[in-house]
Amino acid sequence: MSRIDDSKDFLPIRIAVLTVSDTRSLDEDRSGDTLVGRIEGAGHIVADRKIIQDERDQIADQLRAWCDQPDIDVVISTGGTGLTGRDVTVEAHRDVYEKEIDAFGTVFTMVSFQKIGTSAIQSRATGGVRNGTYLFALPGSPGACKDAWDEILSLQLDYRHRPCNFVEILPRLDEHLRRK
Repeated sequence: MSRIDDSKDFLPIRIAVLTVSDTRSLDEDRSGDTLVGRIEGAGHIVADRKIIQDERDQIADQLRAWCDQPDIDVVISTGGTGLTGRDVTVEAHRDVYEKEIDAFGTVFTMVSFQKIGTSAIQSRATGGVRNGTYLFALPGSPGACKDAWDEILSLQLDYRHRPCNFVEILPRLDEHLRRK
């Protein structure tokens, strides 16, 4: 079972938060606020935060821009993971991924099922990697952001988490780009 190894030092990472919404502003962004509060509460750094409309190209462009910044380790988006016509965040993420973290969506569904039952089937949460940066797309509800952070990301983004975590392999995500 997973655990925190207190003999290791906590390593803060830099996380950007993207809210995808046609209607929200920063003042009304409860999901983004939920993520920022949890990120900072865990000891990590919020490297940037933006709100962008539900436009596939705009979302993908912002994800790429953050992945090209060496001072951003992780991007977490919230919103646009559902099934309606305007929900294009998952497609934008997949346009950007070099590798998809297939099990992220599965584990998120397992966590959601415990909270909201079969309604969990309507989420298309996803995760992936590009240019040495992790990307995660979460639903737009504060509850879903809370569940994803508390049950998955807070552990996988903690270097002390055992038996393994995302942070310990972060330096190796782009090793294929350094090969000669």
